[in-house]
Amino acid sequence: METNQLQRSAAEKPWRVLVLLALGLLISFVDRTSLSAALADKSFVREFMLSNVERGWLNSAVFWSYGFMQMPMGWLVDRYGVKWPYTFCFALWCLAAAATGLATTLTALIVMRLLIGVAEAVVVPATYRYLADHFEETQKGTALGIFSIGGKMGPALGAPIAAWMIVMYSWPAMFVATGLVGLLWLVPWLVMVRNDYPSRQQLAAARQRASSVPLKNLLVSPVVWGGLVNNFCYSYFAFYCMTWMPAYLVEQRGLSLARSGLYTFFSFAGIAFVAAIAGWAADRIIARGHDAVAVRKAFIVAGFVGGTTVLLGAYAPSLDAALFWNVLSLSLLGLVTANNLALVKLTLIPKQAVGLNTGLQQVATSLAGGVSASLSGWLLHVGGSYTLPMLAIFVFLLMGATSTLVLLQRKWAPMVNDVGHESTRVDPQTTQ
Repeated sequence: METNQLQRSAAEKPWRVLVLLALGLLISFVDRTSLSAALADKSFVREFMLSNVERGWLNSAVFWSYGFMQMPMGWLVDRYGVKWPYTFCFALWCLAAAATGLATTLTALIVMRLLIGVAEAVVVPATYRYLADHFEETQKGTALGIFSIGGKMGPALGAPIAAWMIVMYSWPAMFVATGLVGLLWLVPWLVMVRNDYPSRQQLAAARQRASSVPLKNLLVSPVVWGGLVNNFCYSYFAFYCMTWMPAYLVEQRGLSLARSGLYTFFSFAGIAFVAAIAGWAADRIIARGHDAVAVRKAFIVAGFVGGTTVLLGAYAPSLDAALFWNVLSLSLLGLVTANNLALVKLTLIPKQAVGLNTGLQQVATSLAGGVSASLSGWLLHVGGSYTLPMLAIFVFLLMGATSTLVLLQRKWAPMVNDVGHESTRVDPQTTQ
């Protein structure tokens, strides 16, 4: 069975599919974050008469439904494969993104954002299910570095493109265009990816494998809780930049909407580049015989600490200094990206539970998006500037570094039940 799986993987060319998955992630972030450019547009804000608090809630809507659907999507791909669940959900979120341009009320906007979140919830659990089935430990950092480029280049490209389209055309045209163009991705996806929808026998086997690591085994594992803390703290900063950075650059630093999109691009291009290099570098060190957990933890801690330099940007007296720290802090966070993803979703997790655990971890990620967008809006309302929102980022990043050091230990990995369903401790690497 393992030999057949390897033969199928070779025939499918998993590195090419990985690039396609990265592009899918990029498109999901373009459709998720294009709203941030609209919220920095005065005509959009006036049309819907939005306060800062309402802007925060609108920004956060997609994350609540996205988080709610993560575990169901993880359950789905663990049992029913990747190709067809991803296909249906991809088409749904692109159409909902395009329909956002037709909205005429705040309620309609929120409904479309909730629908985008529901459909996009498939992306990460499906991708990790695919990675667990097709990539070795010494390839995971590189693979996740490549995949994470999509998550960073989505807002990096989406922000300036959305801003340009709003300036040149209108915000409705921007939403319709960015939503419908994404549908082109489905053509290579349907051609390149093999049908992995299971037969009845395979479905029964998948259910049996998945049941060996039930949810309760995940919930009692300190590793899983460390991953939840890390993903929340990392994502809090990243989603702040996706949802509030354009408005910060326009309102507090005096940039035009077009220039704010350009500097948002530099920030996310920086984190994408660092994430890819850091994932590759960690893989090379591990391949030389060093412990995978220790190596990835070192990169993660360094990235969380490096990201705290965002606070220097809040107090920077000049525009140039503020922009420098803005770009550098998010770029340094890239040291965390691939290595944290590999550690808490693959390396320390039994293969049977990759989809379910990824869905669980993504609950923390999406919760961070909702909290970051809404809390930042409230802190901006209370403080009258972006200093308090950036101070909150500083605190969360230090929490992430602490969680990494204390909770991410191999001895605390989730347990795998034996045939009689008694919990036993198994090295996750032996189940990969």
